[in-house]
Amino acid sequence: MSRRDGVGGWLGRRASTAERHALGALGVATAAVLLVVFYYPVLTVFADAVRIGDAWSLDVVREVLEDPFYFGPLAAVFAGDFGSVGAVAADTPLGRFGFTAYQAALSTLASVALGLPGAYVLARYEFPGRRTVRSLTILPFVLPSIMVAIGFVAFFGSAGPLNDLLARFGLGRVNLLFTLEAIVVAHAFYNAPLVARVTTAAWESVDARTVETARSLGASPRRAFLDVLVPQLLPAVLTGALLTFVFTFMSFPIVLALGGFQLATVEVWVYSLVQQLDYAEAATLAVVETVLSLALTYAYLRYESSQSGGSRAANPPARKRLVPETPSAGALAERVGVAAYAGVVAVVFLGPLASMVAESLTGPQGFTLQYYQFLLERQATGASFQTKPGVAVRNSLLFGAAALAVALPMGVTVSVLTTRSGRAERLADAAAMAPLAVSGVVVGLGMLRGLVFGVEVWGHRLQIAGPTAIVAAHAVAAYPFVVRNVSPLLGGLDRSMVESARALGASRVRALIDVELPLVASGVAAGAAFAFAISIGEFDSTVILATGSSSYTMPVAVERYIGNRTLGPATAMGTVLLAVTSLSFVVIDRLGGRWEA
Repeated sequence: MSRRDGVGGWLGRRASTAERHALGALGVATAAVLLVVFYYPVLTVFADAVRIGDAWSLDVVREVLEDPFYFGPLAAVFAGDFGSVGAVAADTPLGRFGFTAYQAALSTLASVALGLPGAYVLARYEFPGRRTVRSLTILPFVLPSIMVAIGFVAFFGSAGPLNDLLARFGLGRVNLLFTLEAIVVAHAFYNAPLVARVTTAAWESVDARTVETARSLGASPRRAFLDVLVPQLLPAVLTGALLTFVFTFMSFPIVLALGGFQLATVEVWVYSLVQQLDYAEAATLAVVETVLSLALTYAYLRYESSQSGGSRAANPPARKRLVPETPSAGALAERVGVAAYAGVVAVVFLGPLASMVAESLTGPQGFTLQYYQFLLERQATGASFQTKPGVAVRNSLLFGAAALAVALPMGVTVSVLTTRSGRAERLADAAAMAPLAVSGVVVGLGMLRGLVFGVEVWGHRLQIAGPTAIVAAHAVAAYPFVVRNVSPLLGGLDRSMVESARALGASRVRALIDVELPLVASGVAAGAAFAFAISIGEFDSTVILATGSSSYTMPVAVERYIGNRTLGPATAMGTVLLAVTSLSFVVIDRLGGRWEA
């Protein structure tokens, strides 16, 4: 054997060994990233709640738990004073936590009420553009919430199109801004499409033969619907409702922009305390909120796991034409209801976005480009301490690309390692999905107090710059969505294909690359689009980590421009954000289609 053959064989064996251990190494790397940039910051927040200076104390925790401002009537229970449970201040009858849960419950009800008719229309009717409309139900997840809040201010404001329309018909003007109703409607904007999407998927998986059997046995259409169809749809509705409650319980930008501190949720109050440098009280509130949201997310994961495994129906129900072939009173009434629902959708979903764009082009004298000119002048002549739109766009794109580069391999690795249904895999899945339940404000606060300020490690001070911390926070927020897109597809693959590849000598990583990933390319592409778009629109952690630095992004720039006397600069920046977000999502989605092909 020649020296070259010997060296080649040695390199081949080394490559083969590295390939065999690559998946394990990726798993270890993913766990290390989670420990450093997620669990450590969260534990830092937990420690801040029970540490005053160099001493450990539960005094702040006790004060918060016994404060009616935060816990309403429960404060007396925590204090052991059961006799004064009913003696709660009139201005805070529920406390901040009670109000947060109350608005989340109302938002969930509104989202379900607005989402279910949409699911019915998409599942039961055939019309041109149905698939496009169904795909658009994913858009709210990639629209930055601060931008949507600006749209709601522009549309529902006293001088907005809605009030102008009401005045034209002789109706009184309504003031929805800085009200609970505005918060609930904005939350429904985000979460009703979620309810519609999961319910539509369940409706399209219903076996129509079960309904036909019930009808043949004498059941009326109403009884067949209630006894046969509803039980098959209920798990999807409950899944959407539970996710909606979790998301709205942790809502931050929507409440901050549309409710302010008058209607502050726990998340907004934590942000206020951080601005006042009251870290101990902010950390205590964040700990309680995190424990509650983790419990809700764990309940969601358990419920989702218990409902998985059902196969798609071989005989889905047939869809009706939007224009009936044989008109009747019942069919006409149903189509009138569909038209009315389309009007509501136009008001809630299209109105705010269209109003934001229109507001950015409208001045006191009519059409104008002065707000975009303001952005250009600010970029060209603004001082270093001022918010420049070009810097915000550049930062958003760079942070989005970096977050995607981290989140995509993390998400795919977690999906592969948790596909099986063993106990260890379920625990790993719950641990990996924890970022879904922890707000960006908590992660940002933990990073600021730990890695950004600096940590002593073996006599050396470890400190990361603001941009690195922001990318890490974005990646942690984004990779669970990669997992939720890739994991179900991996779980649905025929395992015999992977086993055949392994039997032919392929390593686990080679089987993953050559067999599994090409088959789930659509999920990988969707996960990539989610990761990038979520990073572009992330606000919660960024607004904390970008304070006092030049690492601000487009959503932070929008929030800073809101402080001006007019909405013009904020709506112009919001329109730029909408264009960049939409274009980025479309580009990645199209590239994903090419990969899949």
